Amino acid sequence: MAAKNIVLVTGGNAGIGYELTRQLLASPTHHILLGARSLEKGTKAVRELQSQSQPGTVEVLHLDVSSYDSIQQAAKNVTTSHGYITSLVNNAAIATFPDNVPIHDQMDQCFRTNATGPQLMGEAFGPLLLKSPTTARIVNVSSGAGSMSSRLNKELVSYRMSAIHYRASKAALNMVTVNQAVEFGDRGVKVFAYCPGFTVSNLSGMNTAESGAKPTSEGAAPIVEILEGKRDAEHGRFLKEGGQYDW
Repeated sequence: MAAKNIVLVTGGNAGIGYELTRQLLASPTHHILLGARSLEKGTKAVRELQSQSQPGTVEVLHLDVSSYDSIQQAAKNVTTSHGYITSLVNNAAIATFPDNVPIHDQMDQCFRTNATGPQLMGEAFGPLLLKSPTTARIVNVSSGAGSMSSRLNKELVSYRMSAIHYRASKAALNMVTVNQAVEFGDRGVKVFAYCPGFTVSNLSGMNTAESGAKPTSEGAAPIVEILEGKRDAEHGRFLKEGGQYDW
């Protein structure tokens, strides 16, 4: 019997992470580790997905990507239970805060979750990726808001959006991606940054269909293609649907 493709998706209990998991479960070869900071919410999401009777399998993985200790414990648990993973999707992110949160706290929290977290995830789960029986992949879910060249483009609708806490953290994630591509590339792991575009999600109150966001299914589908190896030739690049972003 062929080994399962074990895919770890952080922030898998909602938004793009949940939809990505749902799409991956269409294949019987996939076993998804649904990473969730809240064990209660993660368990609920897993039960919902299991009720859809798809061929793939899924389990909850208690994981807070803003916590070093949580990441280390999760890696130990997966090492014991599975021994390897095939792919890591660093999807968990934060973007918005109440008005009374000072900018330095916004910056700290965004960097911890959006950039430091994926770096620590790569360090902790890298040994498990290197044990994958098939080509291993890391997908860091980034944003065009982190593209420095796009930030200077006055023609973009997002030009007037400051959001320095979010922009800077995603720019940092892009460097994490390039660094991981260098670190793991020679050992057979394919690494990508990917921007799903303006998509319905729980990232902010603006990410709604009423605000013009595209369906979550459309934001997640290209990640499935990346995990299937269809964009391996673009290893180390900043991808979007049908093309690439300039850094």
